[in-house]
Amino acid sequence: MKTQIKTLTALAAAFVATSSFAYPDKPITMVVPFAAGGPTDKVARDLAEVLRKNLKNQTIIIENVGGAGGTLGAAKVAKAAPDGYTFLLHHIGMATAPALYRNLSFKVLEDFEYVGMVNDVPMTLIGRPTLPANNYAELVKWLEANKGKINLANAGLGAASHLCGLLFQQNLKIDMTTVPYKGTAPAMTDILGGQVDIMCDQTTNTTGQIEAGKVKAYAVTTLKPLSTPALSKLPTLDSQGLKGFNVSIWHGLYAPKGTPKAIVDQVNTALRAALKDPEFIKRQEALGAVVVNDNRINPADHKKFVEAEINKWGPAIKAAGQYAD
Repeated sequence: MKTQIKTLTALAAAFVATSSFAYPDKPITMVVPFAAGGPTDKVARDLAEVLRKNLKNQTIIIENVGGAGGTLGAAKVAKAAPDGYTFLLHHIGMATAPALYRNLSFKVLEDFEYVGMVNDVPMTLIGRPTLPANNYAELVKWLEANKGKINLANAGLGAASHLCGLLFQQNLKIDMTTVPYKGTAPAMTDILGGQVDIMCDQTTNTTGQIEAGKVKAYAVTTLKPLSTPALSKLPTLDSQGLKGFNVSIWHGLYAPKGTPKAIVDQVNTALRAALKDPEFIKRQEALGAVVVNDNRINPADHKKFVEAEINKWGPAIKAAGQYAD
């Protein structure tokens, strides 16, 4: 029996090696757990364009599976066949979902193979174009004078904008009416139209609107000012009185648990090449994002980072008492 098991194991290993050598031989699907047009979708489409260059120029299809703060798309990938043809591009929601969702259908640290981190994305605090406040100091005065009347938009429970807005409220100690949307794009539409007052969202989604003067921009969420031309003049929240306020949204790439290591390694190699691609770096920098160039590109270190983020965000979310069933 033991001999038979060893033989089967050897055959399985040989099959995987052969398969990975031929991999990929058909289109790959990259699931984005948010609506098309949002910041994570933008990162995914830029990444797919350069990632495919080192995957035999195979087509990478972007599939948007929005809803429930990104958990529907993540759950779909967790249940997908571990054959190397389905991946998940997700942001910080991977780390916050365990605290936000009591009945999560997957286990973040157990149901995925970690491929590597992609980027870090700062956030900006913006307001509707008709807001009376023209700078952060004026905004705070306006918020204090309009307690109980302020509408704070976000892209849904667990979205990056929700998390940033949550911390902003906690730090400023001003209650606001949270208005969740089904994605960043509809939230931005209502900011532009003046239906909601403010939003804290990723630079990948706000830079173009700020540059065009379509929204009012008040601050960035990093400890240091950004170098992006359109955002370089924005003060940090830390320098404006919210000491220690530092929120950046990261993106990582994942595969279903059980995806052969040879394939994960091959995609990781392609990812490393993509993150060095001058055009990809240029596009990310133009949006205020910083391409990862540290050890988080390693699958094991990527997983350690996510585990640390789970431990970081869990207490803050639980303290706010915001959950979804």
